[in-house]
Amino acid sequence: MPIRPATVDDVPFVLPMVRAICDLHQRHDPERFRVVDDVIDRYARWLPERAADPRSVFLVAAEEGKPVGYAVSTIEPEVPIFWVPECGWIHDIWVEPAFRGRDLARELVRETVRRFAALGVQQLRLHTGTFNDAARKLFAGEGFRPCVVEMLRSMP
Repeated sequence: MPIRPATVDDVPFVLPMVRAICDLHQRHDPERFRVVDDVIDRYARWLPERAADPRSVFLVAAEEGKPVGYAVSTIEPEVPIFWVPECGWIHDIWVEPAFRGRDLARELVRETVRRFAALGVQQLRLHTGTFNDAARKLFAGEGFRPCVVEMLRSMP
């Protein structure tokens, strides 16, 4: 199944997947991953910008032209005390359940890595929910390693 750069025309197909990934995270840790009510509207504005931005990587896995998975990543500035001034940041990777088991997520990761390497990016980073063993296994298999443990305390 081809992995290709996403276009503005892909956004309506990706938005239900955004909803699904948000819902998944909220189900597992609503304190950490609760999203704003208009999250889909925000993505509807943000994703076309990613499709047009030469320093973003927005990809889809498509069957018969219709997206069944996506990855969206940006280049983000780093705190100026570290040696890397910016890094690639993988925000989302999702494959629809009916299309899992075909290595589409792995191919989305690999193509993201290739595209950021071509841009000269020196590090890629991402967050993965502690509940998501499959994602951690996928990313570890593609050369990612744990490097930070995010901790959360809700305030009264």
